[in-house]
Amino acid sequence: LQLFTRDEAERLVERWGGRAASSVSRNTTFVVVGQNAGSKAEKARDLNVTVLTETEFKRMLE
Repeated sequence: LQLFTRDEAERLVERWGGRAASSVSRNTTFVVVGQNAGSKAEKARDLNVTVLTETEFKRMLE
């Protein structure tokens, strides 16, 4: 991530009532990815979980 540290992003998620997780499952609602999205983004897409860029995530919080 470039706009936030991982810890900052997790705190923002929790502040808005969400829960940050280290893995992706069918129960995951969103995955926030940086420029070099890896296997978690791919798994999210396979599970039809919404993948957000950092900018999209930031807009959600505004």
